[in-house]
Amino acid sequence: MTEPLTPPPVVSVVIPAYNEEWRILPTIGAIATHMSARGEPWELIIADDGSTDATISLVRDLRFANLRLLVAEENRGKGNAVRRGMCAARGKLVLFADADQSTPIEQFDRLAALIDAGFDVVAGSRAAQGATVSGKSLTRRVLSRGLRAVVSRGFGITVTDTQCGFKLFTKDAAQELFSTQLVNGFSFDLEVLYLARHLGYRVAEVPVEWIDAPGSTVDAAKVSMQFLRDLLRIRLNRVLGRYRRARPSERFGA
Repeated sequence: MTEPLTPPPVVSVVIPAYNEEWRILPTIGAIATHMSARGEPWELIIADDGSTDATISLVRDLRFANLRLLVAEENRGKGNAVRRGMCAARGKLVLFADADQSTPIEQFDRLAALIDAGFDVVAGSRAAQGATVSGKSLTRRVLSRGLRAVVSRGFGITVTDTQCGFKLFTKDAAQELFSTQLVNGFSFDLEVLYLARHLGYRVAEVPVEWIDAPGSTVDAAKVSMQFLRDLLRIRLNRVLGRYRRARPSERFGA
């Protein structure tokens, strides 16, 4: 809180935020409590997405020595916010987590164990066996199952839940994947996992606890339509070679 890190952080935690004035301080408090208890140097990055409420001022007023606030001049989408945060991270491990803490920060330890086992990307999952899901509406459950079927058949991604906002990366994987990623909307998770598969990163999925946070402004039906449009956009980007131009890599295969 008061002393800047001398060694580089072991872990960077990236939180995208857009008009989160009611949730951002409790979220920062929960993350700080758990991550500090691990006894490793770590940093917190709040990647603002053009908030128009008090989110920015609340975070600035904390004046925490190891908290960085990245401010966007305008709202450009969650994918853009996460990209800026992940590319700015200095930790050996980089966690992306949603501001609503639907997946509690305590689940971090499960993901970190698989990084220690040799994986490059670990996705928290609400669909994997052993996951605990509370408060998810019937509409969201039906839409999620439908979208998972489309992703599995059309993209060959083995992760059953691409959209859970809780994913851990090695620094190298985070830097390459997020500097290549192009989608600015909610489908950026899918794009990152798609790129990870083609770039040869080892990807694992781990069941997590997930609670539908009150006050969510996500319109499930609207987001699902955007998701389907982004599926086509990702395919088009691949066909046109836009990912190769964004970050050349001879490992990017079919």
